Amino acid sequence: MRASPESPRMFESDFLDYFSRTPPIVVPILFVPAVVALLWYGLARAGLGIGLSIVLFACGGVVWSLTEYWLHRTFFHWVPKTPWGERMHFLVHGVHHTWPKDKYRLVMPPAVSVSVFLASFGLFYLALGAVYVWPFHAGFSLGYMTYDLTHYYIHHFNPRSKYGLALKKHHMLHHFKHPDAKFGVSSMFWDNVFGTKG
Repeated sequence: MRASPESPRMFESDFLDYFSRTPPIVVPILFVPAVVALLWYGLARAGLGIGLSIVLFACGGVVWSLTEYWLHRTFFHWVPKTPWGERMHFLVHGVHHTWPKDKYRLVMPPAVSVSVFLASFGLFYLALGAVYVWPFHAGFSLGYMTYDLTHYYIHHFNPRSKYGLALKKHHMLHHFKHPDAKFGVSSMFWDNVFGTKG
């Protein structure tokens, strides 16, 4: 994908600029097979029962939800007081606030999402061990996929459900009125818990 008025150039390098854009279909192409494989491995190879797998899967989803909120509130909105701080912030999240309608920069590029997938799997493997990690990480990864696709959806479509409309309003207020509040994207739960509703 090339630069266009709706998706302006970020980098002078054509190579870097091309890979700064990701169509949203890439997310399920990568993560649906990964989630299925993790669940299958937990059930077939690690010997986990269905009940425990469901509990671990749900726990992984909850941990993703908190991770999403925490990353958005802290890292995505952090501007280091250094010569490179503004540029780092722009590359990580500022580009999205500058061009919120850029449909090719709303989901994480695969280089980032796959790296986070592998790093988080490593952390969960250390914390949970070789048996429980599989369904837990499947839930975490499905949570990530839901976040990325929800983010795309609420920027480019008008939800029909009451909850979807509330979620879109919540996120648009974060963009255009309360940049220091309303950090939840796929859920408003943690903003209520931590008092950042705005």
